[in-house]
Amino acid sequence: MDFLLNQNVLLYLTAYLLAGVPFGFILAKVFAGVDVRKEGSGNIGATNVLRVLKEKAPHLAKKLTITTFVLDALKGAVIILIAMALGAEPSVLWTIAVLSVLGHCFSPFLGFEGGKGVATGFGVLLILQPIPSIIAIVVWLIAGKVLKISSLSSLIGLIALLISSYIINPSIEGIDAHTPIWIIAFVIFYKHIPNIIRVFNKEETQVI
Repeated sequence: MDFLLNQNVLLYLTAYLLAGVPFGFILAKVFAGVDVRKEGSGNIGATNVLRVLKEKAPHLAKKLTITTFVLDALKGAVIILIAMALGAEPSVLWTIAVLSVLGHCFSPFLGFEGGKGVATGFGVLLILQPIPSIIAIVVWLIAGKVLKISSLSSLIGLIALLISSYIINPSIEGIDAHTPIWIIAFVIFYKHIPNIIRVFNKEETQVI
């Protein structure tokens, strides 16, 4: 029982469970009466919310997409900010970051299915690696404008984050390694494998 009352353990559990809340699914279901898991790509993230609601409820598409992205980003960032206020060590903060992305991508509330981790990953990394994250979002936006393919643009932004992180912060304070960032990147890449296959087959839809 003492183990469950440990501050770090409570932060880890809260991070995973909060990140598992499928805001995209909830918002689309409540406000548009649409189950995004059964439409479009079947994903619960902002991109599929936009893709589906453009057809099912166009008047709500942009609003719910933006709200989904913001909430998915905040659900990771909030716990890290709380942990910082409690004086948590860098290793704890990075563990929370990884667990937040895992919670979103493998939600315990959806049978361990979930989103692709882009918004939640951006949320946690914006707190822990602000400059590389800003560079990544700029690259993502530019790539999105040029390519018009959200998944490919996200992966390009992810690569930009990895490269800029090594350049700007060769040694991350408190952990002296980029391992948590690589774990987050791997999870996001793994969740995008179906998109990558569709890109190669020229079947990926344009949503931006």
